[in-house]
Amino acid sequence: MLNYDFRLDEVVQKINEMNAKAVGIQFPEGLKIHAVRVAEKIENETDAVVIISGDPCYGACDVSDTHMENLVDLIVHFGHIEFPIEYKVPVLFIEAYSKIEIDNVLKKSLPFLENYKKIGVVTTIQHLPLISQIGDFLAGSGKEVVMKEGAGTRKGQVLGCNFSAIKDVDADAFLFIGSGNFHALGITLFTEKPVFIADPYMNEVRTIDEFRDRILRIRFAKITKASDAQKFGIIVSSKRGQFRFDLAKSLKKMIDKEKREAFIIMLDNVSPDLLIPYMDLDAFVVTACPRVAIDDASMYKKPLLTPKELEIVLNKREWEDYKIDEIEHV
Repeated sequence: MLNYDFRLDEVVQKINEMNAKAVGIQFPEGLKIHAVRVAEKIENETDAVVIISGDPCYGACDVSDTHMENLVDLIVHFGHIEFPIEYKVPVLFIEAYSKIEIDNVLKKSLPFLENYKKIGVVTTIQHLPLISQIGDFLAGSGKEVVMKEGAGTRKGQVLGCNFSAIKDVDADAFLFIGSGNFHALGITLFTEKPVFIADPYMNEVRTIDEFRDRILRIRFAKITKASDAQKFGIIVSSKRGQFRFDLAKSLKKMIDKEKREAFIIMLDNVSPDLLIPYMDLDAFVVTACPRVAIDDASMYKKPLLTPKELEIVLNKREWEDYKIDEIEHV
């Protein structure tokens, strides 16, 4: 747990103040390895029994309050900020800020940014406390730093389903601080500007270009394969933070108008095995987590599309206007 601040003293204090006898704890996939040690500390310092949520967790949209409603007095959700919905039990959000050092990777980013003056700085919740430090470093290196808040996100913060903080930002290029490629992919598709990833975990700086081109080739192939589809399955998530039933109904109407068929399927978790009974359908559209269709594409035998990709299939959107799907936050 050395690389993350789980604020366990605060968690223990809250549990003791509530006199909670049962506590649920939930982590995103990358932090699940710390769950047992967190549970151990809580049980050693409180009278509570801890229940670890072992299900996949896609974000604050996926709090396990529905499953634990009658089991726990409190849920501690690590790794995300609060999602604007009502919860069935009290939920304590712990952002789990990363404590990894970023100075070295920031220095490595300067040669990549050499030809750009205005730099949009973007990161995830784990590194958000360092956003001022990042801005000061770049400003001290002669760069003009630009950031803004998004719809439901803090200044300079992006989610896998919310890129509002980078839209309409007047930047020559973007510097994303964090790991992985998905967030940077969304940034470059929405802005069409150069995006560089400063990854403190790999201690490297890289461009998103090669990954973007590979993903776009894969998505183009899925869209092309789905272009002749006559029967679509529209997947609606039962997770309240991903529940977009109105969108699913509008997509069904769109498909029906094209003299094709569409059937709405509700799932909690989207997985290849759960779609096996529906293999007489030609393609699926996911209104749940926007990452599912892109991250897990190779796992599915039939094309798995986002709502925006369906618009391309039905000639309602041009391929040149390709964007990643988002869930609006209010």
